Amino acid sequence: MTATLTEAPQAQPAVDIEVARSWRTPIILGVVGLIAFVLFGLMTEGGGATTTFVLSRPNDLFTIPAITVPAQATAIALTVIAIALAGVSAWGVQNRRKIGMWLPTVYGIALVLAVLVWAGAGRTATSIQLTGLLIGTVVLATPLVFGSLAGTLCERSGIVNIAIEGQLLAGAFLAALVAGAVSSSTGSDSFGAYVGLVAAPIAGALVGAALSLFAVRYWVDQIVVGVVLNVLVVGLTSFFFGTLMRENPELNRAIGLPDLPIPVLSRIPVIGPVLFDQNMLVYLMYAIVIVLNIMLFKSRWGLRVRSVGEHPKAADTVGIKVNRTRVRNTILGGAVAGLGGAFFTVASGLAFNKEMTGGKGYIALAAMILGRWSPKGALAAALLFGFADSLREQFGIIGTSIPSQFLAMLPYLATIFAVAGLVGHVRPPAAENIPYKK
Repeated sequence: MTATLTEAPQAQPAVDIEVARSWRTPIILGVVGLIAFVLFGLMTEGGGATTTFVLSRPNDLFTIPAITVPAQATAIALTVIAIALAGVSAWGVQNRRKIGMWLPTVYGIALVLAVLVWAGAGRTATSIQLTGLLIGTVVLATPLVFGSLAGTLCERSGIVNIAIEGQLLAGAFLAALVAGAVSSSTGSDSFGAYVGLVAAPIAGALVGAALSLFAVRYWVDQIVVGVVLNVLVVGLTSFFFGTLMRENPELNRAIGLPDLPIPVLSRIPVIGPVLFDQNMLVYLMYAIVIVLNIMLFKSRWGLRVRSVGEHPKAADTVGIKVNRTRVRNTILGGAVAGLGGAFFTVASGLAFNKEMTGGKGYIALAAMILGRWSPKGALAAALLFGFADSLREQFGIIGTSIPSQFLAMLPYLATIFAVAGLVGHVRPPAAENIPYKK
């Protein structure tokens, strides 16, 4: 008898897959760190010059002493830390080690502190108000957060919302108009401001409805429609500002929402004034970011919205109404952006003026991309741009050698560098700007 032996199949040797190294981030971090070392480290005023940082306010629960540091030595140390972090990033790329978000966070803090030390060096009459800088960051980021949330809601369902600028402007206009009318008839500015806050989302929703009509019903290119709507809203608000509001000045008065400090929490140094001593619109921003982040990624509704934006045909196959979902999300996104438009009038206590949004809708789009179409990511990105805007104001208060024109460019430069250098390769929803035709 002949026995047949069958050999067990041998395991195939593991194959190492070469992962392409990307040196872009270490190079960018290193170059920026070296430039900062020269500009803010070596060129910081020496000779015993100091910079003072103030963290507490007079009515805080307890006082944190002001911090005074030697200007040049501190700026050099901070920029050296930034360069060292660029080296850590290069080590991670070389060894294919993933570096967490702690590195760019610490890197950014080191560079910002170096800039602040340089700006405040030798200015004994002024100091760096860190609490005020952070308060300004949250306040100035508010319309960007609402705008980027609107873009996220729309693009997750497959609609590109370029009309955020127009939705912000429409919300600002209607909030001011309604607040002025209600305040004039009731005699209560506070009540008028709250009614204006309620009216603002209606204006944004109307712009969103127009966008969804042309994009979903008539299959017009969504980017073109968004740009046209922005121009249309600018024209309409400018017309009514020059006629209705000019002829009836009581309809366009500086009416502001009152601050609502939370007892005890609002008096905690630094954190309290920044987070817990704001007006209703800022508190609504906190709530909407949390709710939308949960709803988009933890609920059946969010799963349906994301499926419509990624693969509408598959979503339709399982019974999801694709175009109805897109229309609803676009109108909802417009309402969110319109609510953010109230920041420019009733939330800031300002009267309406022509084109007062100043391109914030386009910065909100950049925040949405930088935040990777996620509510919490959009919040973080908007805070980054808000900080750049607040930093510009802080520089204007303490006085620096930087020309005012360059300070005005700071938020927009931060937007360009963030999107170009920090986003990397991102993939938007696959079906955005593609009409769904049954």
